[in-house]
Amino acid sequence: MKSVFVTVGTTSFDDLIATVCSPAALEVLRSRGYGKLVLQVGRGALEPALGDSSALAVEAFRFKDSLAEDLWRADLVISHAGAGSCLETLEKGKPLIVVTNEKLMNNHQLELAKQLNRDGHVLCCNCSTLVETLQLMDLSTLKPFPPGQPEKFALFLDKVVGFQ
Repeated sequence: MKSVFVTVGTTSFDDLIATVCSPAALEVLRSRGYGKLVLQVGRGALEPALGDSSALAVEAFRFKDSLAEDLWRADLVISHAGAGSCLETLEKGKPLIVVTNEKLMNNHQLELAKQLNRDGHVLCCNCSTLVETLQLMDLSTLKPFPPGQPEKFALFLDKVVGFQ
């Protein structure tokens, strides 16, 4: 059964969790062949409905010591635009949809997401366009992220956030 893993990192991003759990998003995921949705909800206040909905089996947790196993099991990852979450997902070669949080001030995550999208490594959207992105996504167009080069990623990140 194909699965989707959603992560918000150590923050709260209830809008992302609510959007991906919406009937429209669940139906699109089901129609694209996904049968399981695993949610890492972080510090969010939202308590998603768990179990087998009419569309997908849904599981949720707040935090784990490592998300590596969840990432390995996923056929698609939907993530906030945190650098750690993006890098860990890309290093594992998983298709990634980065959802930017438009409520953040001084949003360096937006710059990171846009650059990774321009470079062809991720699909990028916000909560209001996530369902459309899921409908139209062609994961075969995503380019692999160069493996094992954290120094290059650090330089890339420094440039994106203006440290260089």
